[in-house]
Amino acid sequence: MEKAITWEQYFMGVVYLSSLRSKDPNTKVGACIVSKNKRIVGVGYNGFPYGCEDDEFPWQKQGNMVDTKYPYVVHAELNAILNSIKDLEGCTIYVSLFPCHECVKAIIQSGIKEIVYCDDKYDGTESNIAAKKMLKAAKIKVRKIPPVKISFEEIK
Repeated sequence: MEKAITWEQYFMGVVYLSSLRSKDPNTKVGACIVSKNKRIVGVGYNGFPYGCEDDEFPWQKQGNMVDTKYPYVVHAELNAILNSIKDLEGCTIYVSLFPCHECVKAIIQSGIKEIVYCDDKYDGTESNIAAKKMLKAAKIKVRKIPPVKISFEEIK
């Protein structure tokens, strides 16, 4: 019998596949929200809001704030929450990148009880410190797992 990927690998695979929808040239982030009974209830990636076309808004990281991506981009976690199809109480969110403090507020408010992530490249920044402080206070479980490596060429 062939070995199947684990649920964790499956959900993180959905995260990475979703991140490929992002047009951000620097950081592609995906998120997948999963119910207690292992059903995907929300998926998202970082991008501009509906109606804000990719060629009309900037992807730059530096310059005047209105000339950068930062005031316009909706993060993957928030998109997954906004795209969800049910109440998120008790769900788990899988993300490729540890959430910022703004996304953590939305995660806590939505009722999600666990965050599973692969990368924490902003560890130690003020946003990251604030996010972790809120997660600890709200008793949200946080787990880091190794990045998932799945090759479609190997699947036959």
